[in-house]
Amino acid sequence: MDHKTKLPVAIDLKKAQEKETDLRVLSLLSQSFANVQAASTEIINLEAILNLPKGTEHFVADLHGENEAFSHILRNASGNIRRKVTELFGTSLREQDIRNLCTLIYYPESKLEYTKADEDNMEDFYSVTLHQLILVLQSVSSKYTRSRVRKALPKEYAYIIEELLHESPTDYDKDAYFRRIIETIISTGQADNFIIALCNVIQRLSIDQLHILGDIFDRGSGAHLIMDTLCEYDRFDIQWGNHDALWMGAAAGNDCCIANVLRLSLRYGNMATLEDGYGINLVPLATFALDTYGEDPCEGFEPHIMDNAHAPDDKSLQLWAKMHKAISIIQFKLEGQLIDSRPEWKMEDRKLLHLLRPEKKVIEIEGKEYELKDSFFPTVSQDNPYALTEEEASLVEKLHHSFMVSDKLNRHIQCLLSHGCMYAIYNSNLLFHASMPLNQDGSLKEVELHGEKFKGRALMHRIGMMMRAAFNDDTDPELKKFAIDYYWYLWCGKDSPLFDKSKMATFERYFIKDESTHSEEKGNYFKLRNDEKVIDGILDAFGVGGEHRHIINGHVPVRAAKGESPMRANGKLLVIDGGFSKAYHATTGIAGYTLVYHSRGLELVQHEPFESAEKAVKEGTDILGSKQIVELSAKRLRVRDTDKGIELQGQIEELRDLLQAFRHGLVKERHLR
Repeated sequence: MDHKTKLPVAIDLKKAQEKETDLRVLSLLSQSFANVQAASTEIINLEAILNLPKGTEHFVADLHGENEAFSHILRNASGNIRRKVTELFGTSLREQDIRNLCTLIYYPESKLEYTKADEDNMEDFYSVTLHQLILVLQSVSSKYTRSRVRKALPKEYAYIIEELLHESPTDYDKDAYFRRIIETIISTGQADNFIIALCNVIQRLSIDQLHILGDIFDRGSGAHLIMDTLCEYDRFDIQWGNHDALWMGAAAGNDCCIANVLRLSLRYGNMATLEDGYGINLVPLATFALDTYGEDPCEGFEPHIMDNAHAPDDKSLQLWAKMHKAISIIQFKLEGQLIDSRPEWKMEDRKLLHLLRPEKKVIEIEGKEYELKDSFFPTVSQDNPYALTEEEASLVEKLHHSFMVSDKLNRHIQCLLSHGCMYAIYNSNLLFHASMPLNQDGSLKEVELHGEKFKGRALMHRIGMMMRAAFNDDTDPELKKFAIDYYWYLWCGKDSPLFDKSKMATFERYFIKDESTHSEEKGNYFKLRNDEKVIDGILDAFGVGGEHRHIINGHVPVRAAKGESPMRANGKLLVIDGGFSKAYHATTGIAGYTLVYHSRGLELVQHEPFESAEKAVKEGTDILGSKQIVELSAKRLRVRDTDKGIELQGQIEELRDLLQAFRHGLVKERHLR
């Protein structure tokens, strides 16, 4: 009986507590919206935004330092600008004129210089071009509020551009006003600057959100330039890739990661990012390599030079080969030490130096002898093969210091941390770079991380938190040391979502002739990712809903030349690594994919190799190949159909609650003067 009488009291108390919490939230909201009028105005504004067309999302992956190609796809929005220009002028301009206008939008400064050399009547060119650019800007800005557009405008021209944007030259009453603005821009000598400003705004507004699915670094020579661009970019996110994690680990002070970064840079002849970009001092490595491997031809360590136009001379190539071998041996030693200190990673099979039999020119693995390509190991002791020599230890210390004091590298890594994560979910799309650890039956695999086991979403979240812990000053010292070490496991550990293979056969590829030892068995995700049920299971586990939902990956180049498709699992998995890096062009047959998700649906854009910005300007060439419609929407998507729309609808509900609180006197209005 007592239980029955007390229960309603408990319920009433709970409701009262919830009501108090709600009132505190509404009181806090009233600090921004002080009265009925302010709250009502904001509701009207948000309801209007919900009915704007969905902004264009732009997905790219595996840039690998190809700065010029990346810059170009940002400038042309993977064809989105060309599509807008064609919609506007397809029936009134010739194809060449459309190409010229698009090229002007992509590269306004350079294109204007070429135009001045060929054009007889610049005043006429300015007048026609300014009218055309205003129409293009009106089209690309139509998805945004005036406030959002205003923020994208350069301050010096903001007022004039706003006037032109919101007045139509076809309006008889405003025609003279519109024309006079254009004429005055030309007569005051501001046409060039104004055209450049308009083109830059068109570029910025053509992409609402940029998604980068990992691997900005390695292979190409412009990763630091890509990061410079991103750090100034308004709206982007990144899902970290294995190469990003490697550089993050190097910046955190992981010597194994530092050695791998140096090895890969030397392998692809990419000194620009290290020396010019981040000021890494390579003189100690060069000196050590010449002293230790001066008489060694270092065959098999020659750099893979992808840009023959900027290939170094033979003397530099020979030096780089020696530096390449030197840092590789140091890497294998450092990795052996780290493997011994982290037995829970179960990577003992990656320790191979103690199995060398250089006097016989073989290595003995599991009782079988394999012939070596190279048997010159002057710094590897038979008694203690993983110990650094005194000279190697001194070199590692200098290289470590060089990475730690690079302010620019630290700024770029902080940018990656502030805009990045292991995975993200946007508008029914689950984004992650490479893989999801799975069991053989396709179920999520539990993976141990610092003494605890996680799978799926919890695993990805925990890994992301661990990566951040390496850079947090308030992290427990023992945990911070583990977090720094863990970056190397992410690079090459069997259960790493950024690797997910049986092993990384770096040593075998360099030193063992028998190619059967070079194989790296892919994990279950790569074996099962064509199975729609497996993909649906992952999407369900991450809480990704929607009629049209996808996983979007990079990491593994799609061999388009061999007929491979970027779409798998009945279109639910999209792999958009088409090989931006020149190192992959021969393998893929193309030069990358980008995915564009606009208000009419999803389009996959296949790119051709990008030669140079100069050729793009001079000849009006582009790198757009074929387009593939992934999905078309039956109706044009609005903001209300997106994640942002859900967020705004929640805000509207809160504001409506605030209105009721004002009207019932639960929250007091303030009338500002």
